[in-house]
Amino acid sequence: MVGDTDDDIAVRRRGTSGHRASGHTADVRIEAWGADRESCLLEAVRGLVECFADVGGARTTGMARVRLPDEGDEELLAALLDEVVYRLEVRGEVPVDVAARAAGDGLDVRFTMTGLDGVEITGAVPKAVAWHELRIRPDAYGWSCAVTVDV
Repeated sequence: MVGDTDDDIAVRRRGTSGHRASGHTADVRIEAWGADRESCLLEAVRGLVECFADVGGARTTGMARVRLPDEGDEELLAALLDEVVYRLEVRGEVPVDVAARAAGDGLDVRFTMTGLDGVEITGAVPKAVAWHELRIRPDAYGWSCAVTVDV
């Protein structure tokens, strides 16, 4: 990604996945990367959850499966993160882990969930995914994405 530090480039060259976030007053900017599109998407979910909750050691209470239509890379990123926000707001659930695989014309996603009351809240809870400056694309190291989340 443009602006990568030498350490970030070294990690990306090794083919690992990762994410980072930077907070502002009313939003959080999440950047994620992975060797392929699916691993990049999963890192974006992990980055979103880390912005507001510590799920380390959380007891899982269930599984959730969702199939997202592949209507474009940006749409898929937004839909995946919107699903996390929806489950948080409406069902009071937080993903402890997430897995995904491309399936024909969509993405099959499996969330391992816990209740919001089962995690330590460490930051502002996300309210919405912003389309402004949302991006996901292949790059020299695999795939990378960036998204702003309103909190």
